Amino acid sequence: MSNLFPEPITKLPEVDMPFANYEAYLSQGENHQIIFMQFYEDIDLPEHSHESQWGIVLEGKIELTIDGETNTYAKGDRYFIEKGVKHSGKIFAGYADMTFFNQKDRYGTK
Repeated sequence: MSNLFPEPITKLPEVDMPFANYEAYLSQGENHQIIFMQFYEDIDLPEHSHESQWGIVLEGKIELTIDGETNTYAKGDRYFIEKGVKHSGKIFAGYADMTFFNQKDRYGTK
């Protein structure tokens, strides 16, 4: 899968995430982050929680278990995770999204 993000996105700082085989770019706000992510292999997400998160799937699919309820989201779908709600999931190879984190320091840069 080639990078689907245009040059203004790929010129943003790269995000340092605890995964392999991904590309991610950070648009940093005063009190939030917007991350443009693309994954090249399957990744299991262990259960965790943080500030609220909203995402829209651009390509592929992701399976999320949010507060005990499991759903699969595909291209065009949106999801919302409220602050403090435990969630886990599986990212499938080929997945890409744009995610808003209501947290200024969710991820750092490389």
